[in-house]
Amino acid sequence: MSLRDVHTPVLLDRCVELLAPALQKDGAVLVDATLGMGGHAEAFLERFPGIRVIGLDRDQDALRIAGERLAPFADRITLVHTVYDGIAAALKTAGVAAADGILFDLGVSSLQLDVADRGFAYSQDAPLDMRMDQTTGRMASHVVATYSEGELRRIFERYGEEKLSGRYARAIIRARETAPIERSGQLVEILIAATPYAAQRAGHPAKRVFQALRIEVNGELAVLERAIPAALDALSVGGRIVVLAYQSLEDRIVKRALAAASASTSPAGLPVELPEHAPRFRLLVRGAELASDEEKARNPRAAPVRLRAAERVRDAA
Repeated sequence: MSLRDVHTPVLLDRCVELLAPALQKDGAVLVDATLGMGGHAEAFLERFPGIRVIGLDRDQDALRIAGERLAPFADRITLVHTVYDGIAAALKTAGVAAADGILFDLGVSSLQLDVADRGFAYSQDAPLDMRMDQTTGRMASHVVATYSEGELRRIFERYGEEKLSGRYARAIIRARETAPIERSGQLVEILIAATPYAAQRAGHPAKRVFQALRIEVNGELAVLERAIPAALDALSVGGRIVVLAYQSLEDRIVKRALAAASASTSPAGLPVELPEHAPRFRLLVRGAELASDEEKARNPRAAPVRLRAAERVRDAA
């Protein structure tokens, strides 16, 4: 089975359509800020023979797999082991002054979900790890073992938007007094036992807690709050950015950053907008675009996606 069969990039054709105007010239640079297994990057390299791709990922397994997949384009790719708020440093290392296109495909990757021993999936028993970069940082088992009840409730509420946060935090505290919680299967059993039967019918009890733990372990929202402004600053005039977000917390951060970049900074009451106060960016889509029913049927992971895009229209003042 090929990687194309295993991993279908979300909204691929729409991403290509939105970024294409910025990638027509020879030597155009596309930053794939969330390289994953290289599905989006491969498609862009095939469709735009004059571009160079700089692929970023914090996951070394993903970089290895993407490197194998993209080997036919080795002379046009640069792979960088970094978190995606490191765009500026990655461009500098690659000897590139600015990007013409930037793509973010946020959230947990197919690779991380599908490899059982990473601990991301509540449907598979595995060590409770959840680190996207397994070379550094604390594991989810550390969070579960050391956070207070209040801290656990806070991250479940904030990052998982979980209504039963308090109940789940108390259940974890009680359970860890008896035995360490080191595997995803253990945590799932604790959460199911703590969930009223009526609530279980509304969805899997572990879904939001696992999301919250993953975000906490990887600092995802804090990284994203730095990454989008850094990406906007890295774009050349005429350059375009496309962001795919899969949950509301991510999408809100993207929405705010793009709205600020596409707004005038003119003081209220000025009869004429001065050039230095004109927006630096223009939005390319109204609101957030959703996947079509056909796309969702073809690729179930596209179901929650929210796409936003913008183009740089002038340099900073």
